[in-house]
Parts: sequence; structure tokens; C-alpha cells
Amino acid sequence: MADIITPGDDGDLQAQIEEVEALSSIYGDEWCVIDEASRIFCIKISADLEEPKLTACLQIILPPDYPSTAPPIYQINAVWLRGPERAKLANSLEDIYVEHAGESILYLWVEKVRDFLVEKSQNSETVEEPEKVNMTAEKDVDDDDEDIPDLSSLRLNTENVHLFLEQANDEELPPIKHGNPITDRRSTFQPHLAPVVTPRQVKMVLEKLYENKKIASATHNIYAYRIYCEDKHSFLQDCEDDGETAAGGRLLHLLQILDVRNVMVVVSRWFGGILLGPDRFKHINNCARNILVEEGYTASTDEANKSGLKTKRPKGKKTK
Repeated sequence: MADIITPGDDGDLQAQIEEVEALSSIYGDEWCVIDEASRIFCIKISADLEEPKLTACLQIILPPDYPSTAPPIYQINAVWLRGPERAKLANSLEDIYVEHAGESILYLWVEKVRDFLVEKSQNSETVEEPEKVNMTAEKDVDDDDEDIPDLSSLRLNTENVHLFLEQANDEELPPIKHGNPITDRRSTFQPHLAPVVTPRQVKMVLEKLYENKKIASATHNIYAYRIYCEDKHSFLQDCEDDGETAAGGRLLHLLQILDVRNVMVVVSRWFGGILLGPDRFKHINNCARNILVEEGYTASTDEANKSGLKTKRPKGKKTK
């Protein structure tokens, strides 16, 4: 007898995972994971990607029984989005859910919001800055209540939204350290490390590493990162195998065991023509651990045994 998928079971979770992976691939830096465990995500949507004068932040919470029987919980943060317009957009999103009940609809929602922004930007020659809109609202409060931007919703989840804004605005390339290589049977492994506090910085580090022709020519560039969100007491974390099956997950597991935070580790492997079997994972993790010790993110095995401490925090690398 075939298994029956009930609301909130593994079928819904798998559908969510696949949808989130697809959206992350489609939207890149616009898509942000706020809290993986709580299934909270955020996407910055612009009317024009090249000149994003009109933007909105769509924050989404995926309940356990989405998409089978429940819609996503959402909030649209945009200071210019006023009462009637907000209601119109909300109705449009509700119509999409009703029309596609039981299906994954986040992509349709995002594109509907984008279409709404495009239409609004075409209908208005200029868009007031948020500060100017607020001043106008205070001045004309007695004249026309409907012209006041709906600011109440903007205050609901600012502790989550600020993570996305930091990601979008932080353009500083972190310093990248290169560790000592390990060679075994003509295969060479070399670690690279960078402090990171936003997913945007993760991408910048990867782009910078790939500017190096030797690193770009590596057979695999495996990486993992962990970013601690103090307000949420949770981590943004991810990994990449780059063709070395399961290597990224093992590397991330090492970072979790060592309890390091706000750091990214990349291990480049140049394949020498001889299969190493399970030893390749040992070399990848040893490379990563060595550079974490060298840069002060964790104690060496001997130091940890003597002091009874598993890890230590690097000075000056706390999240702001």
C-alpha cells in the first residue's frame, strides 16, 4: 500500500527544502535565510535590478503544513506601501494561493510583488524617500488618513529584517588567509579561511578566490560557513561539495563540532590521478582544522586537552 502524505509530514518538508533551494538559485543575493530551523526567509524585491529605486522586503514563514494545506505566513515591508495599495497586493497574493492550493507558490508570490512594483514605478515619475514620506504623513495627518504609510507592520519583525539589510549593504571584502597544503599520493589539499558575517561576504570571498588561476583550476573547492545571529540565537550556515560528494556536509559538521562562528573555510583539492578513498575526507577536515587553529578560531587538540576547553573565540571577531 502506498504511503499517504499527511499535512506537516516529510512530504511538506521536502517540498519546502526543494522550493527554497530553487529560489536561492534563482534570486541569488536577493534571497536570505533568516532562521533555517524556524523556516523564516526574506527576499528583497526591486522594480528595476539595475536601478532599484522602488523596493519591498517580503518576509516569509513556512508553517509545517505548507504547501499541502496551509499558505505561507508573510509580511511585506515597504514604507511607501499604503493602505489601499497594501490591500490590493494582499488580495492578489491570496488569489494566487487559492488558485494553486496545495502547490508551492513562493515564486509566483515574488513575481507578483515584482510586477506590482514595476506597475507602480511606471505610474509615478519619482518615488519619495522614506524620510520625506514620513514627514509628509505627520504634516497631513489631519487632512487624509489614507495617505499615511502603513508603518505598523514595519515594526513587527525588524530584528529579522535587519539581517537582510546588513547583507545587502555590506560591501567590504573580508581578509582571506591561506593555509599550508597537504599532499598525499599526488593529490594536494589547501585550506583558505575568511571571517564572514553576511551571506554576501561569503559570495565575495568565493569570487575573490576564483580570481586566483591556481585555485580556479582546482578539481574541487569545498566550502562551509557558519554565521551567528545574536538577536535570534541561531546560525546561518551552508556548505558546498563542488563535486566531492558529501565533503561539504562533513566540513560543516566539523565547524559545528568545533562551535566556531562567523567564519568560512574553503578547501581546494587538486586530484593527482590516484583515488584516496575515505582518506580524502580526513585530509579535507585536517586542513580545515589546522587553519582554524592557526587563526585562533579553536584550540589545538593538545591545548584543548590541557585546558579542558573545546574552543576559544578569536579576539576582535565578535558580531556587531
